[in-house]
Amino acid sequence: MTPADLLTDAFGRVLDDVEAVLDGLDEGTLAAPPAPGANPVAWLVWHLTRVQDDHVADVAGTEQVWHSGGYADRFGLPLEPGDIGFGHTAEQVAAVRAPAELLRDYHRATHEATLAFVRTVGPDDLDRVVDTRWDPPVTLGVRLVSVVNDCTQHVGQAAYVKGLLERATR
Repeated sequence: MTPADLLTDAFGRVLDDVEAVLDGLDEGTLAAPPAPGANPVAWLVWHLTRVQDDHVADVAGTEQVWHSGGYADRFGLPLEPGDIGFGHTAEQVAAVRAPAELLRDYHRATHEATLAFVRTVGPDDLDRVVDTRWDPPVTLGVRLVSVVNDCTQHVGQAAYVKGLLERATR
């Protein structure tokens, strides 16, 4: 298995889980927090996709899908154009509202851009330093594993929130 195969499989699992969590949810349910101040499904999916888009575009040297695909305009969020959700207040979290189809489209487009990059990654590329702001400096391999880890944590949270909300309406 090559690094490209491994990364394609990992990001493919994220896509599958995002698709499953969005399935059957209307915009109101997507925006509903499971408790006051908690993150709703829409914010979790938007945030994990923004992180993937931002971080992969950075290491790939490409423009983020958020901008190149017109998603910043399509979402029309009252946030700065480069915002990816880190440090959001409860009010900022609540402002992230979108229908499932838009969240799904943005994640699919980000996934395709991610795959276009990871297909080019070979074993020697994984040791390339991509961020010197940390000690030790962050390599491409570490950054990509970090992105997968962040995405899987947030999509798991989104699935949990979906389950809580579905249980509450039974």
